[in-house]
Amino acid sequence: MDIGISNGWRTPTTSESSGSNFLGLLRSYPNTIPRKTIHIGRRTMVISSSKKANLSASRKQRIKLQINGGKELTFSEFLKHPSGMEAVINAKALQSYHLVEDTDNTYRCTLPKVQLMSFEVSPVLVLRVTPTQEDFTVELLSCKLEGSKMLENQSERFSAIMTNCMTWNMEHPEPFLEADVRLNVTLEISTRPFTMLPVSAVEAPGNLVMQTLIDTLVPLLLQQLLKDYDEWIQKQQRNSLNASS
Repeated sequence: MDIGISNGWRTPTTSESSGSNFLGLLRSYPNTIPRKTIHIGRRTMVISSSKKANLSASRKQRIKLQINGGKELTFSEFLKHPSGMEAVINAKALQSYHLVEDTDNTYRCTLPKVQLMSFEVSPVLVLRVTPTQEDFTVELLSCKLEGSKMLENQSERFSAIMTNCMTWNMEHPEPFLEADVRLNVTLEISTRPFTMLPVSAVEAPGNLVMQTLIDTLVPLLLQQLLKDYDEWIQKQQRNSLNASS
């Protein structure tokens, strides 16, 4: 059997090796992701056997709530107010947001455009907010990229689940607000050289990056939420004084 050289890889060249042509192709393109084709009647399904990395990060942090004089306005009252809802979804950082049709607690949030490589895209989040008297939960239902068709297709290669459960206690000797944030991402490994590496080689640094991101963002979120809460209390007190004068 003759051996030829293709792209630096040895491949069979005689007709005797025709049954090995597929293996030869993979050797010629070592980063090609193997795919399995299944025929069901007239339909053909292509199943990718690419690897998937599961990344996760979490952080729980508590911050002290200031008790303002006069009528005590609880944190649950703040969250029931439109100002509280905007604070929780961080509306100031969004380009736009609106309720998803036929829902009263799910928002489609569009972040400002960002530059990725030579493309401009807008991250779009779908968030569900669930307030109760004891806690307030924000759930990330989906995260997509809009703008560049190529990057839109890439956003199909990952999925993310995030929950941020906030609790508070106004009766505690030191009233507090606490956030418990958990983020899980499933990422399809489909680009070289990562396809040649074990999944752990992607998950280890990926988890570190995600944990660093969560450790940075959660304190900022709480500080901003506390600032918005204090501003809302002051505004309510001014309105009360104006109404009574």
